Order: sequence, then C-alpha cells, then structure tokens
Amino acid sequence: MPRRLLVPAISTLVMLVILISLGIWQLERRVWKLALLGQIDTAEHHPAIPMPAAPLPFQKVRLEGRLRTDLQASYGFDVRDGRPGTQLIVPMERDGQPTVLVDLGFLPDAAPHPFPMEPQAVEGFIRPAEHAGMFSGTDSPAQRRFYTLDPAVIGASLGETNVAPYTLIVLGPVLAGQMPEPSHAMPRPPNDHLNYAFTWFGFAVTLSVIFFLYARKSRRS
Repeated sequence: MPRRLLVPAISTLVMLVILISLGIWQLERRVWKLALLGQIDTAEHHPAIPMPAAPLPFQKVRLEGRLRTDLQASYGFDVRDGRPGTQLIVPMERDGQPTVLVDLGFLPDAAPHPFPMEPQAVEGFIRPAEHAGMFSGTDSPAQRRFYTLDPAVIGASLGETNVAPYTLIVLGPVLAGQMPEPSHAMPRPPNDHLNYAFTWFGFAVTLSVIFFLYARKSRRS
C-alpha cells in the first residue's frame, strides 16, 4: 500500500469498526426491546399480581398500604382537553417495607386534591427510576414539583427516607369527572432500533465507497 494511503486507510478502518459496532449494538437493543414489548403485552392482558419483593420494570402489580395523600408532589406537565395539569405523586407506606411512590394520574391545576388516608389497594405497573439529564427540566424540591421521575429525590422532598427505587403508575378506567385521571393503558416504548442499525451500516458502506474511490484516484495519480 502506498504510504500516502496508510493514514486514510487506518482512519477508515477505525471508523468502520465504530460504525459496524454501533449497528450491531442497535440490533441487540432491538432484541431487548422486542422482549420488553412482549413482557408489557403479557402483563396488560393478565390480572395484576401481588407486589413481589423485587418487581420487574413494567410488571403489573397490586399494592396495599396507606396512601399518604397529605404528602403530594407534582410530576411533569401535560394539557388534556385544554386543561393544564401534572401527574399527582403520593407515597404509599407499608409496615416494615420501603415506601412506594404512587402516580395516581393526571390532575388539572384547578382541580381539588383528594385527601383520603385509609388503608387501600391500588393496581398499576412498575416504572423504573429516571435520572436527570442534560435536557431535563429543573426540579423544584421546595415546591415539590419535578420533571424527572426519580423516587429517591421526590421521596426526600416528602420526608420519606426509605423509598423503593421505582414508581407505581396507577391503571384504571377513565371515568367522567374522576380526579386524578389514572393511566388507562400501559406504555409502549418506541422500537426504532432496526432503522438506527440500517443507518449505521449505511454510513459504513458509504465510508467504504468513499475510501475506495479515493484510493483508486490516488493510485492513478
């Protein structure tokens, strides 16, 4: 190989390894996402199970305890039927076990907040903890308003120190006038990994063609 092609060839090889690795990684992510979507479908079409000691993400469970609706936090921002509001987060305390944060559903800003505290049971799905990123909204712990669903951070603002590392999103039928309005279906995370894989592999093919044309031109000159 001519010396003038050595550096471009090494650079192209390194980039090809990176691009192909990213494509393979997306294919692996696609397999994982398909399994997760299958798990969600299975959970949605079966009754909720009693809360296990270590629930899986998006598992549908039934939880019993005391809803501390005197301790409330707001999560996110949404507009439904022209009404701005947030998700209402309250802790559910259990004897001898970690407190679980419960997302009771969408509550318009002008709606009255419920305050029942008797023991009760709720059904929903497990949502893993989030962590604030570069583009996350700025939380306000003093006002108990959050844009990242991090149970440890939200729980601390409510005075709860022993909080489970997940949130229970309440599921239920959407009834007219019900407040807060619970989620009526489990989420379906997007599965675009195959498109991403084709994109990375396409970049790899394009880079190979560019180097081939450059090398052929260089050898002729």
